Amino acid sequence: MNIQRKFDLSYMELSVPQAFPLGRYLAHQRIVLETVKRVLERGWYVLGTETESFEREFAQYLGVAKAIGVGNGTDALELCLRGCGVGPGDKVVTVSHTAVATVAAILRIGAVPWLVDVEPGSLCMDPHALEQVLEQDRCAGSGIRAIVPVHLYGRMADMPAIMELAAQYGDVPVIEDCAQATGASWQGRKAGSWGKAAAFSFYPTKNLAAFGDAGMAVTRCDSIAESIHCMRQYGWRQRYISESFGVNSRLDEIHAAVLRVMLPHLDEDNQRRSSLADYYHAAILPSKGRDIRPERQPYPQHVYHQYVVQVEDAGLLQRHLLQFGVSTVPHYPLPVHRMPAFLHAFPGHDQLPVTDTLTGRLLSLPMFPDLMPKQATHVGKLICDWLDSNP
Repeated sequence: MNIQRKFDLSYMELSVPQAFPLGRYLAHQRIVLETVKRVLERGWYVLGTETESFEREFAQYLGVAKAIGVGNGTDALELCLRGCGVGPGDKVVTVSHTAVATVAAILRIGAVPWLVDVEPGSLCMDPHALEQVLEQDRCAGSGIRAIVPVHLYGRMADMPAIMELAAQYGDVPVIEDCAQATGASWQGRKAGSWGKAAAFSFYPTKNLAAFGDAGMAVTRCDSIAESIHCMRQYGWRQRYISESFGVNSRLDEIHAAVLRVMLPHLDEDNQRRSSLADYYHAAILPSKGRDIRPERQPYPQHVYHQYVVQVEDAGLLQRHLLQFGVSTVPHYPLPVHRMPAFLHAFPGHDQLPVTDTLTGRLLSLPMFPDLMPKQATHVGKLICDWLDSNP
């Protein structure tokens, strides 16, 4: 049922939030409440039948062999790395233009992030930059142990090219960071089904969202799945007996049950996001030789976790829109290698020109399935007016 038939969104015309996680609850309120009540009355709240069912259903949706529910997306990526045999001192190639969680997961296991640049159009890992570091590493003989492409803002990285390079340079394990691209695809294959393993986040603002922190590790390899399955709960195979390293990262039953409710609606919600992107694209016309809209290609299938525009000073546009009650978010104000907490981890890391160019230029507009087309058009026209008045 259309969300606009179920509750009044007119108040949002004067105050447009950047995200609206409440909307998914309101759209499915009756069945969500019934589902939560069922879980509560069952009396089993962690790693029960709801989690097992959601793991099967999500794996089937992606077309992968196994899915393992965990506490959040960062844990999912860490456990995928560990499950693929990555450990202290191992090099892992990823990008700096990403949520900090990507690099944090690598550092948490003592591995060494090797950051490569992104493409100016896709804003995802540049295969040419990846090839350069793989060739450099082969000459040095030091051994890269994993590649972590990040599918960002709802768009997939160039997985055909990345997988080809990984195979060419010694079958390096590819672990996809799919936190922002649940449901996206390339050549008919879903994000998360390309690499040896993949990590998902179901944070409340994601395309597939729980009502709190939740995550999923997926893999096409039974041995990796078994390893992650044990690690998420203290390394147990037999209860209370740790046979290997483990953590406490479990998907609870209420979140799993809610995600089971939301999963059948994911493709429809993603289509709504794509339609809203069309409205933005039609409303934000190029001005004075500047086209600030995100790159659009016939593939991959973009699911628009965010609709991100690029301007010379995103802060000025953000303040302009706020005057009209429109909330936006800069994703991301600093690349990871420029953040104070990580300067020690990447000394002298100055070979990311595209990534550094993006600093201060990106702004995520309001984007969620319950946004009305007329709101997207209104925001787009506000941006056009601003562009016309700012040379």
